[in-house]
Amino acid sequence: MRRNLEATIERFPIAGVFTISRGSKTEAEVVTCTIRADGLIGRGECVPYRRYGETIEGVLEDVRSVSEAIFEGADRAGLQRILKPGAARNAVDCALWDLEAKQAGRSVSALLGITPRPLTTAFTLSLGEPEAMAAEAAKNAHRPLLKVKLGTADDESRMRAVRLAAPQSAIIIDANEGWTEDNLERHLQIAEDLRIALIEQPLPAGRDEALARVHRVVPVCADESVHATEDLEALRDRYDAVNIKLDKTGGLTEGLRMKAEAKRLGFQVMVGCMVGTSLAMAPAVLLAQDVEYADLDGPLLLARDRQPGLRYEGSTVFPPAADLWG
Repeated sequence: MRRNLEATIERFPIAGVFTISRGSKTEAEVVTCTIRADGLIGRGECVPYRRYGETIEGVLEDVRSVSEAIFEGADRAGLQRILKPGAARNAVDCALWDLEAKQAGRSVSALLGITPRPLTTAFTLSLGEPEAMAAEAAKNAHRPLLKVKLGTADDESRMRAVRLAAPQSAIIIDANEGWTEDNLERHLQIAEDLRIALIEQPLPAGRDEALARVHRVVPVCADESVHATEDLEALRDRYDAVNIKLDKTGGLTEGLRMKAEAKRLGFQVMVGCMVGTSLAMAPAVLLAQDVEYADLDGPLLLARDRQPGLRYEGSTVFPPAADLWG
């Protein structure tokens, strides 16, 4: 069976500005992969991660580089050998899953043997001045789970402002590698005092040895420190949880393997995302079944999602319909 692969760059405006400690952006740039065979279409989407040296043009080229292999019949297992973990492999892998489901006349969830349920997703508050973050927290205080971007010289005032404005919400703190060994214990104590649920990547990847020595009550989650399944074993003395993102693992195939191994090793699991459309979130919703935290709010941060998109009701995200993906 001959299959044709196409890849394009698409841009979707963000509602306002999305800011983390490493910078701001006003649009989501994504690479969309489409694989056609026998009148059927499989699609996948990825977001290049500049933190790891990926660019939109480089990822587009990487996706297109496997066109001949896909044409000749390379499957998902073969793709793992052809492309390294990362955004490009994610787009192709998810497109292959989508096509495989359509060829089988079954959903991806049926192929996985699961019955997906709606999930509660975190809603992300962009980094800003304490007053601005408090205002956003107050506006979203009805949501059960907030994720707060930090990583400044004064994260304490931001944590306190958000907690005061959203007293009933569970809160995840995402420092994006912005804390140091000098302020780590102080921040951990503040997080405990404020009833923070989880702290994500407080120290820079590769310089997080202090996490193995410091006492903490609030669990700490690896993000930039973990990419694929092989990374997990070395993190057991430092982290309590891991954030699995399809754009890091390189697709749903590796994401499923990584989730199983993380659970075996005793980690809590978060399934996270980049700022992308519903097409990128759809496979992640299936991966996020039975994990502790889902952070799949990408489309909620956009001014315009692709249509059809995922169904969101407040902070509840529903499994994808076949006309979107899977």
